[in-house]
Amino acid sequence: MTDTGSRLRKQLESANFDPQNYVKQLSQQSDGDRDLQEHRQKIQTLADETAQNLKKNVYKNYRQFIETAKEISYLESEMYQLSHILTEQKSIMESITQALLSTDKDETSKEMLAAFPKETEELKQRTLTSLLEKVEGGKNIMDTPGRHLVYNGDLAEYDVDNMAPIQKVHAFLMNDCLLIATWLPNRRGAVKYKYNALYDLESFAVVNVKDNPPMKDMFKILMFPDSRIFQAENSKVKKEWLEILDETKKNKATKDRHKKEEEVAPSSPARPEASTNPFDVDEDEPADAEESVDLSLEWIQELPEDLDVCIAQRDFEGAVDLLDKLNEYLKDQPVTPRVKELRAKVEERVRQLTEVLVFELSPDRSLRGGPKATRRAVSQLIRLGQSTKACELFLKNRAAAVQTAIRQLRIEGATLLYIHKLCNIFFTSLLETAKEFEMDFAGNTGCYSAFVVWSRSAMRMFVDAFSKQVFDSKESLSTAAECVKVAKEHCKQLNDIGLDLTFTLQSLLVKDVKAALQSYKDIIIEATKHRNSEEMWRRMNLMTPEALAKLKEEMRSCGMGTFEQYTGDDCWVNLSYTVVAFTKQMMSFLEEGLKLYFPELHMVLLESLVEIILVAVQHVDYSLRCEQDAEKKAFIMQNATFLHDTVLPVVERRFEEGVGKPAKQLQDLRKSTRPVRVNPESTTSVV
Repeated sequence: MTDTGSRLRKQLESANFDPQNYVKQLSQQSDGDRDLQEHRQKIQTLADETAQNLKKNVYKNYRQFIETAKEISYLESEMYQLSHILTEQKSIMESITQALLSTDKDETSKEMLAAFPKETEELKQRTLTSLLEKVEGGKNIMDTPGRHLVYNGDLAEYDVDNMAPIQKVHAFLMNDCLLIATWLPNRRGAVKYKYNALYDLESFAVVNVKDNPPMKDMFKILMFPDSRIFQAENSKVKKEWLEILDETKKNKATKDRHKKEEEVAPSSPARPEASTNPFDVDEDEPADAEESVDLSLEWIQELPEDLDVCIAQRDFEGAVDLLDKLNEYLKDQPVTPRVKELRAKVEERVRQLTEVLVFELSPDRSLRGGPKATRRAVSQLIRLGQSTKACELFLKNRAAAVQTAIRQLRIEGATLLYIHKLCNIFFTSLLETAKEFEMDFAGNTGCYSAFVVWSRSAMRMFVDAFSKQVFDSKESLSTAAECVKVAKEHCKQLNDIGLDLTFTLQSLLVKDVKAALQSYKDIIIEATKHRNSEEMWRRMNLMTPEALAKLKEEMRSCGMGTFEQYTGDDCWVNLSYTVVAFTKQMMSFLEEGLKLYFPELHMVLLESLVEIILVAVQHVDYSLRCEQDAEKKAFIMQNATFLHDTVLPVVERRFEEGVGKPAKQLQDLRKSTRPVRVNPESTTSVV
C-alpha cells in the first residue's frame, strides 16, 4: 500500500473523523472534477482492500465461530438439564409434604369414621342430596337406594387430542357411579351446575397422566372407545382423586361379589341322604358342577376391567394374554350360568379389541414403517383366531402403502431414471411384504393363495404406472426396451423367495409392447421408402478418415464383420447410403425388439422383421429391373449381395441367439432373395 493510501486509511480510522468536514475540505482543496475522481478511486480501492481483509479474517476464524456456537449449544443444554433437575426436586419435595399431610388427614378421617360410622354415611347421603339440588337435571340420581356421596370437587377438562382446555366441571363420586356436571355461565338461583354424564364404576378405568409441564396434575377416564382428561387443582387433590376412585371401585367390586355369592347360596337345595339305589339319578349334579368352578379369584373378578385398561392403553399383547389365561382356566370346566355370564362380558371386550386391531390395520392409519409396523396387530388377530381377517387387512394395508408410494414418486424428466426409482420402490415393497407375510402367517398355509392373488393385483397397479410413463408418452423404442429390461431384472429378484411373477408382468405388458413394435416398424418402413425415392445409387464418400472409422465401428457393433471388404481408399464405401442406413436402422430394431421379447410376441417381431426386409429387397429388385446403365447395375448388384450374404445371415443368427430357436421365415426369405448374376445386357432378378 502507498504512503498516500496509508495516510488516507489512518485519517478515516481516526476516532475524531467527521465525514462532513472531510468532504468540505476536500471540495475546497481540489482543483476540479479530475481531482475528485482520483480521490474517489482511492477511497474505492481502500474499501475493496478492507472488504478483502474482512473476508480473509472471516475464513480464518470460521472454525472458531463453529466451536463457539457448539459451546453455546452445550451450555444451553446443560442449563436446560439443570432447570429440569431443579423442577423435579421441587416436585418431589412438594409430593413428600403433601403425602405427610394426606397421611395425617387419612388417619383423622378413619378415626372419625370408626367413631361415627352410621352418622357419617347418613351425612354423606344428606350432603349428596343437597349438592344434587344444585345440579340441573340431577333429581333422579338419588332414586337408587343406598347411593351416597364419597368425594366431590372441581376439575378442568382438556381435549384428548390437542390438550386444549374445554370447560370447567364439578365431579361427584358416589359409591356406585361418577357424575360429571358442567358449570352454568348464567346461574339460576341455587342451581350452579348442569348434568353432563353419569358413568357406572364398572364402565371406566382410571389412568394416571404423567406430568409434562405445563400440563400437570391430570388423570384420564377411559370409557372405550372414548376417553376424557381432567386436571386437578394441584398434585395433592389429584392424588386424592386417584386413591379414592381406586378404593371406591374395589369396594363396589367386593360388594357385588359378596352379593352374588349370597344369591347363589340360598338357591342351592339341601342335599338328600345318599341313596343306596344304584339306579337313582343324581339331580344335584349341575349344582355340584357350578360349585366346582371357582370364579371368585381376584384376577377373574378384575378381568373385564383389566381388559378395558389394556385396550385403552393399546397393550394388545397383554389383553390377548389375559384371554388365553382365561380360556386355559375354563378349558376343562363345565359351562354354568356364572361361566356364561363371565364369557358374555369377555366376548364384549374381545369385540372391542378386534375393532381396535382392525382400525390399526386400516389404510386410514399412517402407512409409514413398512410391513413390520403391522406385525403387532396381525399377530394378535391371529391369536384371537381371526387369521382370515388379519390376512385380508394386512394385504389391504400393504396395497394402500404401495399405491401411496407410487403416487408420491416424483416424475423425472428422464424416463429411464423414473422407471429405475419406480421398480426399486415397488419390487422392494413387494419383497418386504412377502417376507413379512411368510413370517406372520407361517402356520396358516390357507392364506398363501390370497397373497398370490394380491401380488397379481399389485403387479397390475405397477404396470399401469409403468405404461403411463413409458408407452403413453411415446418414448423411443430403445428407451422402452431399456425400461422393460429393468422391470424384468427386478421381477427376477422375487424368485429368491419362491415368487415368480415374470409371466404376469409379460402378460400385462404384451399389449403395449406389441403396439410399440408395430409403431416403430411403420416408422422404419416410411423412412426406408423415403430414402428409396431419393436413391441415386452412388458410393458413399465420408470425406474424413475419422468418419470412416466411426462407420466401421458402428457396423462392427451391428455384427457386420465383413464390412471391411466394402470399404476402399480415400474414405469411400462401395455401398449406397440407403443400404447402409437401412442396415443400421433394421439391426437397431432387432436389438431393441429382442430386449422386449416375450414368447407371446414371437410372431409379431418376426413378421415385422420380414416386412422391413422386404421393403429394401423389393426396392433393390425394382432398381435392377429398371436400370439400364451397366456400371450402375453392377453397383446395385453389389448392394444386393451385401444384403443377402452379410445382412440377412446376421439377422438370422442374432434372432436365433435372442429367441433360442431358428426362424424358418427368415431362412425362406433369404433363399428367395438370392441374387443371380447375368450379362449386363439382360435383366437381373433379386426376388
